[in-house]
Amino acid sequence: MRPQVGITLGPVLFNWQPDAWRDFYARIADEAPVDTVCLGEVVCSKRMPFFAELMGEAIERLERAGKSVVLSTLAMPTLSRERRLMKDLVAGFDRVIEANDMSILAQLAGRPHMIGPFINAYNETTLAYMARRGATSICLPPELPLGSIQTIAAAAEGVAVEVFAWGRSPLAISARCYHARVHGLTKDACQFVCGEDPDGLDVDTLDGQAFLTINGVQTLARSYTCLIGDVPQLLEAGITGLRLSPHTCDMVAVSRLYRDVADGRCEPQAAMEKLRLALPEVTFSNGFLHGVAGVALTGS
Repeated sequence: MRPQVGITLGPVLFNWQPDAWRDFYARIADEAPVDTVCLGEVVCSKRMPFFAELMGEAIERLERAGKSVVLSTLAMPTLSRERRLMKDLVAGFDRVIEANDMSILAQLAGRPHMIGPFINAYNETTLAYMARRGATSICLPPELPLGSIQTIAAAAEGVAVEVFAWGRSPLAISARCYHARVHGLTKDACQFVCGEDPDGLDVDTLDGQAFLTINGVQTLARSYTCLIGDVPQLLEAGITGLRLSPHTCDMVAVSRLYRDVADGRCEPQAAMEKLRLALPEVTFSNGFLHGVAGVALTGS
């Protein structure tokens, strides 16, 4: 019998328009077979006011639909204003917090919380340290190979272990805004141009090869991590959760495929073919999991 696997919808990493953001979570609440939904701004604090007034409505609707709601924190608060903002958010939120930066862990000590994929938890010793401080769940960094995942999961007593299973992998966060710079703007006067690219802005090398994707101050993989064909191996390795990162594709359909594979209702390769047909313009990858170049697609 297959173990029950939780499916988490990570926070929206991109600068979506408020109406699109609201409608997305309304549909997730009503139709997506996910267990946990992470809300909140992870990349750039300047985006937060755009959907602040919509958070309460989204939380209520998601919880009414039986989803657990988690608040994700900024991945790199650099300003004193941002640190105060994160402190106030943690203090004022009575549900689970997902930490994406080490600076917030002191405030969460002793309080049940989640660890997001932006914190470098690469081994079982780090996991044990975080568990002692109150972590109940951890989403491992997307670049970990299967062997490391298995080792960490075997040592994760009382801690749910989740892997980044869908979407452009977050690779880096910078203090500089790439989006503003490419448009000849500054970070302080960016005009929120990142909103023009709701799945990120693709970047090529000087000789025209597809390379990475930028999202404001964030660097992402160009390809979409897709571990749907690897779910059986991940279950054998002891993981208890799959994380799907939101994009403008049909995330309800994506989540249903992952749910069906995790529950044994659909063969992994059949699900992979359905994703390929639905997203012919997208390049898939799973190289990190197999210990090769991250952009590679192995065994699918």
